[in-house]
Amino acid sequence: MTAVTHRIPGLVLTDHTFLIPLDHAQPHGATIEVFARAVSAAGKETEKLPWLLFLQGGPGFGAPRPLTNSGWIKRAVSDYHVLLLDQRGTGRSSPVTFQTLAHIPTPQAQAEYLQHFRADAIVQDAEWIRRALLGEGTRWSVLGQSYGGFCAVHYLSAAPDALREVFITGGLPPLTAHPDDIYRATYRRVGEHNWRYYERYPGDVARVQAIADFLGEHDVTLPTGDRLTPQRFQQLGLEFGASDGFERIHYLVEEAFVSGSRGAEISHTFLRGVENLQAYDTNPIFAILHESIYCQGFASRWSAARIRREFPEFELRPAAPVHFTGEMIYPWMFDEYWHLRPLRAAAHLLAETTAWPALYDPAVLRANTVPVAAAIYYDDMYVTRDFSVQTATAIRGCRPWITNEYAHNALRADGEVVLGRLIELARGQR
Repeated sequence: MTAVTHRIPGLVLTDHTFLIPLDHAQPHGATIEVFARAVSAAGKETEKLPWLLFLQGGPGFGAPRPLTNSGWIKRAVSDYHVLLLDQRGTGRSSPVTFQTLAHIPTPQAQAEYLQHFRADAIVQDAEWIRRALLGEGTRWSVLGQSYGGFCAVHYLSAAPDALREVFITGGLPPLTAHPDDIYRATYRRVGEHNWRYYERYPGDVARVQAIADFLGEHDVTLPTGDRLTPQRFQQLGLEFGASDGFERIHYLVEEAFVSGSRGAEISHTFLRGVENLQAYDTNPIFAILHESIYCQGFASRWSAARIRREFPEFELRPAAPVHFTGEMIYPWMFDEYWHLRPLRAAAHLLAETTAWPALYDPAVLRANTVPVAAAIYYDDMYVTRDFSVQTATAIRGCRPWITNEYAHNALRADGEVVLGRLIELARGQR
């Protein structure tokens, strides 16, 4: 373990790098680096405070990089030392990209490697780090955002004795549901968000149709060199799950066309904007493993693509409003995203594998004694409310806060308030 310390106004940041087994079942085998950044309030860095581990959403995204002492971090460091974990394969933790996987010689070997990057391995990493940083017999608190909440519920199943309390924001996972059931519910929610978007911006019905028609009739190239197809354009609906998502897409599509040398054409500003909103190739774990986060002894077999056939409104039809898609992964992405193409074969192998162990232990969760508080967002587009409520009921002592005041990004949008309320709930102060 190595450590380097920096300071920004109000915060002390200490970088830690840990050498951890790739496969925790083979502790003397291959290793990876896992990075975590400790954050303390300036003046409190040497105080004996409890620790709060932050588990990021995704999968496939690194922990936040603090810029100021604000938001949920400001609330957290008043009570805790915070540890921002770059989950394995993300950020500075032996990142998974088309470049780093190129040294693995075959798609089968790549798939076997990537099977070690789910919530179970992330929690085992956390346990390794807890023992190294805090010592044996210690406990810490966990804050899980979105997919980080999935990891936190696995933590409650696998190592509850390591936990003081757990806070979950928009991330109570389905405990036993098949991906097909999850995507059926998700398509319905995304459909609702599409209609809300068009209700807010009715002029965008024609704008979006015009963009999709133009992309279907012309070869339009993104700055990276990828072709922007109508189906890739539809993926912008991923933004609809955030409180400002409708605005992001509206302001983007209203600048889609400019008058060029041959008449109307798609603007470079629009193309750059699209590219900036699509991180599948820079964070490929999100694309490769997204469906597998729901798999426990069964294969996903490209669930989102199969279930989409049950929702014809998402198909492009003449004179019909274009329905944007949401947090769905499709096999065609491994052809259309140039930097995902080298991972195409591994992705297909992972979609067919059934070798995914169980992530949650209902018996352990029923007997839970760790204080748990969870924010469930009533209109959450990514994590379906009904599944979350079922899981909250299945975890003994879980105190849910069900609200329509916030969207899925509440921790980022109003983190000081959201975390403050969860802390109060877990401590019985509400």
